Amino acid sequence: MRCKYQRIRTNDELSQLLSQQEKELRRYAFQSVDFTLCAQQALAHFYRECLFLSCRLPMGLKRQSKGCLYLPNMGETFDFPNHLYTPEELYEGYNPLVPDSYEKCFDGRVYRHYLKKGKHATDIKETLARALHDHSVSDCLRDFLQDFDEHRLVGVMGGHSLSRCDTSYGMVAKLSKRLTEAGFLMITGGGPGAMEATHLGAWMAGRTEAELQEALAILSVAPSYTDKHWLPTAWEVHDRFPNLGHKSLGIPTWLYGHEPSTPFATHIAKYFDNSIREDGILTIARGGIIYTPGSAGTLQEIFQEAVQNHYLTFGYSSPMVFLDKKFWTEEVPIWPLLTRLVETGTYKNLILCLTDNDDEVERVLKGEE
Repeated sequence: MRCKYQRIRTNDELSQLLSQQEKELRRYAFQSVDFTLCAQQALAHFYRECLFLSCRLPMGLKRQSKGCLYLPNMGETFDFPNHLYTPEELYEGYNPLVPDSYEKCFDGRVYRHYLKKGKHATDIKETLARALHDHSVSDCLRDFLQDFDEHRLVGVMGGHSLSRCDTSYGMVAKLSKRLTEAGFLMITGGGPGAMEATHLGAWMAGRTEAELQEALAILSVAPSYTDKHWLPTAWEVHDRFPNLGHKSLGIPTWLYGHEPSTPFATHIAKYFDNSIREDGILTIARGGIIYTPGSAGTLQEIFQEAVQNHYLTFGYSSPMVFLDKKFWTEEVPIWPLLTRLVETGTYKNLILCLTDNDDEVERVLKGEE
């Protein structure tokens, strides 16, 4: 059986590898690294069955290889990332003092390119480039998640239109802060509304309640993501309260590029293909899903998750926590429907919780109830 590929993702890793005495390098995957920075060392080796993904290569290196695959930078606005995006990378070129500068930042440029080529592009070069980008993101995401207990990966689903001034926004932020401090990795679709509230709470983990309230006051100036100062106020909080080392994961998509990605997510897996992204969130969050008030998209995610739990797709069922009793029993009566389907045996293996209590949420996610 052939050995797996060993990944080289940074120029430091490349330099360390090329400094070794072994002349033949076999089955390495080089991802977005620059061989020209150490060209002499690079040309001193022979490469067999290696992958070169969006790498800069010195003249002559390909002649010293056999059975290798080369996937060059395809000349698009975007490249093939070798790590998950950070807010700083996604918004590189953005100036919060100049709200219109979003158009010039990396995220804005990619979104304009995406619209120009078509959300459902037919140009084969464009579709290949997008697929390779998303493959790279998924590869980085798998590596990132290896450092976490899968039972501590918790997703939050809810409406993107939730106002920053709504009491539910503050409740979600407070709950997320608490769960992050308890060791959970909070995961959302990385956009506004309940998603932003989740990442705000995770971002403020380790800080006082008074600091969280101050952050909420700053954000309340621009309640909706359609407000001109929605993003500038987010960056104001981001810079005023530096992250204390707690992580959270946002998984947005350029399909909904008109909804800015929240800069409170410390790690961002942004995709072109929304179907990969949607299924990915539910697949990743094996520690449970918290459903906050939402509409059509949230309802879809409820039943997708119910199917996974019914069939024990991953060998066990994950908690489905519904936050806001009044909403889920009266305004959108999903709770009576789900419990009825469980009683009749239509759904099996579901772990359901309906609550307005943060203590109960934490106990259920920890498996204490």
